[in-house]
Amino acid sequence: MSMIARTFVDAARAVSDAVARVADGAWDGPGLGEWTLRDLVGHTSRSLVTVVDYLARPVAEEVVPSAAAYYTAVSAASFDAAAVTERGRQAGRDLGDDPAARFAALVEEAADIATSTDPDLVVHTIVGGMRVAAYLPTRTFELCVHGLDLAAATGIAVDLPQRALEEATALGAVAAAQRGLGPDLLLAMTGRRALPPGFSIV
Repeated sequence: MSMIARTFVDAARAVSDAVARVADGAWDGPGLGEWTLRDLVGHTSRSLVTVVDYLARPVAEEVVPSAAAYYTAVSAASFDAAAVTERGRQAGRDLGDDPAARFAALVEEAADIATSTDPDLVVHTIVGGMRVAAYLPTRTFELCVHGLDLAAATGIAVDLPQRALEEATALGAVAAAQRGLGPDLLLAMTGRRALPPGFSIV
C-alpha cells in the first residue's frame, strides 16, 4: 500500500469516527453555510464516492499532473454554485436513515479501492485525467477540511492524523503559490500580515 493511499484511508476513518458520534437529533441542524449537518456530511462523503467512481474509470491521457494543479484547474473552471449546493444536499439524502453507518461503509469501500489500485494508473476526474497518486491527496485535503467543518458545527473532536494534516496543509500552500497567492500566504504564515479577506485556494 502506498503512503498516499494510507494517508487517505487514515483521514477517512478519522472523519468517520467523528460522524459516528453525531447525535441522532443533530442531522437537521446547522452544518456549513446553507447546508444542514446531513448535507455537510453528505458533501464530505463525495470524497469517498468519487474515489470509488473515478478509480474504476481509467483514461488514456494524463491532463492534470499534480494535486495542486487540480485545484488550479478547479478554480479556473465554471461551476454552478447552486448545483454544488444541491449535490451536497442530494449526497446527504443518499446517506439514508443511518447516515453514520452509510458513511462508514463508504469509507471501507473507498479504502479497499484506494489501497488496491496502482498509484500510477491514470483515471477520470472532473478536470481531466490524473494519476491515482495525484488524485488521492485532493480527497485527503477535502476530508481534512470538512472534518474540521464537522468539528466546528458539532463540537465533536475530529482526530485527524498528523500525516494527513501535513499533506493537506502542504497541498494548500503549493496550490496557493501556483495561483499567485504565495506571497500573501507566506507573509501570513510568518506573522507579518493577515490574510486578505476572502482568501481561499478553492
